[in-house]
Amino acid sequence: MTTTALDPTAPLVFDTAELRGAGTTMHVAREIPAPEAYGLEAVYAVPKGAVLDIDVHLTGVSEGVLATGQVEAVAEGECARCLAPVQDALSVQVQELYAYEGSVTEATTEADEIMRLQGDLLDLEPAVRDALVLAMPVTPLCRPDCPGLCAECGVPWDELPDDHGHEVVDPRWAGLEKLRLADSDGESK
Repeated sequence: MTTTALDPTAPLVFDTAELRGAGTTMHVAREIPAPEAYGLEAVYAVPKGAVLDIDVHLTGVSEGVLATGQVEAVAEGECARCLAPVQDALSVQVQELYAYEGSVTEATTEADEIMRLQGDLLDLEPAVRDALVLAMPVTPLCRPDCPGLCAECGVPWDELPDDHGHEVVDPRWAGLEKLRLADSDGESK
């Protein structure tokens, strides 16, 4: 597995050198801009640059560093039924073990089963992204009882009168319908 070197100045990369002893902890609380959009940008996502509120405890354990905490962000998109704008506050728990290079955990797990430290650097971004995306609804709604759009005219049902409807003529009778309309107008067509 080829990994790119981590940028120690990236907002979700932490230096864990002081956590080499089991039981040592470091608390990290900060607000940072989302480094990329999380989710489906055109449908529902935490936009790039949106504020991520990070509150995480990093704890040294025998095999690496355990990151545990909470992330809050605002996701934006459109309602799957009526296409109205939707904005939801997301609050997710993050818990991820980052194994030391050369640890027993590294030898006993596949490369993609567990996160790895690069030297003393820990990249929390993949764990944050995964937690936020998994917390997003499959079908975002402006409200649970959203009636959606009229299938005939495409106008949101909330904007239409209660008696709204469309006369649907069976296409097999369309020719007779033209005759009926012509007869009611007093003209022959």
